Amino acid sequence: MNQLSASGIRIGGEVVTDSTGRRRIDAISPIDGNAFGDVLQGTADDALRAVDVAQSSFRPWAATSVDERAAVLRAIAAALRDEAAATDESSWAWLLSTETGKRLAEAQGEITFSAVYFEAFADLLLAQRDEHFAVIPGIEHRVQPQPMGIVAVVTPWNFPISIPARKIAAALAAGCTVVFRAAELAALSSLRLSDLLDRFVPAGVVNTVLGSPSDVVTPWLDRVDAVSFTGSTRVGRIINEQIAARFTPAVMELGGNASFVVLDDANVQQAVDTLMIAKFRNNGQSCIGANNVLIPRSLEGDFRDALTAAASKLVVGDPREAATDLGPLAPANDPARVAALVSDATAAGGQALLAQAELPAAGHYAAPQFVMNAPATSTLVADEVFGPAAGVIVYDNLDEALALQRSSGYGLASYVCTEDPGRADAVVAELRAGIMGINTATPNYPGAPFGGVGLSGVGYEGGRQGLEAHQHFRTIATRTATP
Repeated sequence: MNQLSASGIRIGGEVVTDSTGRRRIDAISPIDGNAFGDVLQGTADDALRAVDVAQSSFRPWAATSVDERAAVLRAIAAALRDEAAATDESSWAWLLSTETGKRLAEAQGEITFSAVYFEAFADLLLAQRDEHFAVIPGIEHRVQPQPMGIVAVVTPWNFPISIPARKIAAALAAGCTVVFRAAELAALSSLRLSDLLDRFVPAGVVNTVLGSPSDVVTPWLDRVDAVSFTGSTRVGRIINEQIAARFTPAVMELGGNASFVVLDDANVQQAVDTLMIAKFRNNGQSCIGANNVLIPRSLEGDFRDALTAAASKLVVGDPREAATDLGPLAPANDPARVAALVSDATAAGGQALLAQAELPAAGHYAAPQFVMNAPATSTLVADEVFGPAAGVIVYDNLDEALALQRSSGYGLASYVCTEDPGRADAVVAELRAGIMGINTATPNYPGAPFGGVGLSGVGYEGGRQGLEAHQHFRTIATRTATP
């Protein structure tokens, strides 16, 4: 791949390339730790100008018909599907894999999944209708959805295309305009999305400014009408504190600590196969990734053997090669951080299940690991790992095991493996999570709400709820008869 250079400032449909008074940051590939491009960063002035342009573009975009907006979303989806088909070195998927370390097939999948979001919100928009009530004699009530206004979209690096797509598609469908700030770690991949959007939406409807949170996000939070944020619980608190004074509505998808619960009637091999996806999807860098594994004592030996056999076969290497199962972690410090979590859990009495994997000499690679009998109080179990490691806890009492998940404070996702649908429903009822996978590691679907409770955030993305998160509702009462 040739050296890439891009601007992180796209305002009113125009790309800002003047570097005077602006800084550039390197794009580092976790595959080898080397720079393969750079990105021009915006300033506070750029951020404020983006809000001004989004404000002036709001009413014209909000006034477009539902059919027009849906047609724009479908055109974006078609373009994304075309992009996903290519895997050569100039393709978007290759760039995404190079920049984040995710496998090339997963990179293709992310672009395709992004297309589904735009299609789903087009469908949801077309299905939405004004509500009419004629309950009070002589008066008709109508309830009309209205766009919020300007939405600040702030996203992380782990899914730098599909997470922005999920947010921006909902905002555009609702009739909102957008100011968008992506993470520095995967800026080039996100900017490809900004470029694609500018080909289909009117100039100024989506405005992108990359830069430091203090330069870009902080000014936005005092001026926008809604916020859609995905990131850590810590940063979510900071944003929430700033927007509280204005009562700015927000959707916040924050950290996760998903439990993977195996019941004593589960098919062990199927449970392990499901766990391998739930844990190692996106190299373990997923907010809904399995974070701790709860298995019954009656299955301990069989589960340990099957998990050891499956996980020991994982090939760690260049994510653009077909034979690779696990690529590198995007942040340079994450391999050491994950290794420390494993070390702490084993020092406290846990047993490492896997032999040390062979890792490439250069790059940000982390060895996959499960720690058997990891203490429930260890950070590996009690907090979000966001990497290819997890603690395994053997339980004698299912109620006590489920209490572990509820006590974490997080509530984004969890998983249950069982042959009995009735028992699955009973366990789901006891878990505190917004997204549940029963015998599946892929529980999210763009047409359904995506969100959690507690430390995992507030509000929903996806589904009718995701559309309505970008709308307020107007009730109109009309007298229809003389009293």
